[in-house]
Amino acid sequence: MKQFESIINNAIKQSISDIHITGEHPMVSRKHGDIQFHSSMILTHKEIDDLTRELLTPLQLDKLRQKNSVDVSFSTSNARLRINVFITARGISIAIRILPGRIPTIEDLNLHPSLHDISNIKSGLVLICGGSGVGKTTTIAAIINDINNSRQEHIVTLEDPIEYRFQSNKSFIEQRELGSHMPSFEQGLLDVLREDADIIVVGELREVETMRLVLNAAESGHLVIATLHAATPEEAIYRLCNAVPADAQNEVRNQLASTMEWIIVQQLVYLEKAGQRVPLLAIIHGTQSIKNVIRDNKLHQMNNAITTAKTTGMFMAESYLTDYLNTRSDFTAYDKIFLPSGELSQNNFYQSPLTEAPRMNHEVKQDRGTAKQDRRKTKQDRRKASQLIVGVSDYNDENVDSILNINDDMPLHKIVEMLNKNSE
Repeated sequence: MKQFESIINNAIKQSISDIHITGEHPMVSRKHGDIQFHSSMILTHKEIDDLTRELLTPLQLDKLRQKNSVDVSFSTSNARLRINVFITARGISIAIRILPGRIPTIEDLNLHPSLHDISNIKSGLVLICGGSGVGKTTTIAAIINDINNSRQEHIVTLEDPIEYRFQSNKSFIEQRELGSHMPSFEQGLLDVLREDADIIVVGELREVETMRLVLNAAESGHLVIATLHAATPEEAIYRLCNAVPADAQNEVRNQLASTMEWIIVQQLVYLEKAGQRVPLLAIIHGTQSIKNVIRDNKLHQMNNAITTAKTTGMFMAESYLTDYLNTRSDFTAYDKIFLPSGELSQNNFYQSPLTEAPRMNHEVKQDRGTAKQDRRKTKQDRRKASQLIVGVSDYNDENVDSILNINDDMPLHKIVEMLNKNSE
């Protein structure tokens, strides 16, 4: 584990965002989006196996065996790590994303200052979109902490896994992790509607039922902040509306039009004058013209609607680059955000013994299979033993002679009398 902590410390100092470790192969890192090989750092398969045992709990190891991958997050070296452990042709591989030890602010992340306005929204839907690894989770964390520092709300997060740990300030924040605290996002959303939540954060919209419940929650007066894999605002709207059967799409479009407050599509681009990657955003507000585009299913008019309402702070990615990033003079250094720092939240994760997970079905099946093998082995052992056992009788030689001389026609009571007499 000391070697692992040393790797993380060095990565933080070098502004490395991702680390990939697999057996008998040079360690790989990603810095400013570029892949780098470290030929001096090669771990053996056994070292990878030993590291995996230290990183994962018994329950997480079971999940790895069942699904060949598992997501975990925890703190080490004063930094927060998101880790995916998975099986490859090389055996176990470990992908590590380094997160700040403290939750960055909107300014720290070089995001547009208008994102502070989200903290004033009372209800509706805010979508943070983009591909994997572009910082959607970190952006949401900055927004949630902005709300936490400015409003008295009850915030419930549904995550997979929990990445940033929040310390309640003005808001009361509760975090739930998929697998550990809820069986599915769907069940988590059903639960949260009975938990007096004001703001609901959903780690990712993947399943149709999750999307439906999110729209229902936003429609019922909650502020819902969620992530979605989409490369453009149009794609995000299309994915939500077309995830349901054709006969339900009009209803979903109406729900989305009535609840949509913000759509942010994020990507990371290398900016020469900043000397690092920075977020490139498309920002859409739920103006009346945008709502009409959604409701009437005229997504091809989205760009025109944004251009017309440019003064309201909406951007497509191209205009964001030219009108905001290229005119900005100062940027927060990436390594400043990821410097080792004590976590603000000192809340320890705790699992009540009342909620210890019952044994999984596959474990029961394994036990049953083992029991069958044991019973089969016991029968075989008994059969072998029966061939070796020598019986010891209490009868003496006279008793045996008497038994051997018994007439087959002799009545039973006569036989008993004879044996008793001989025994005397």
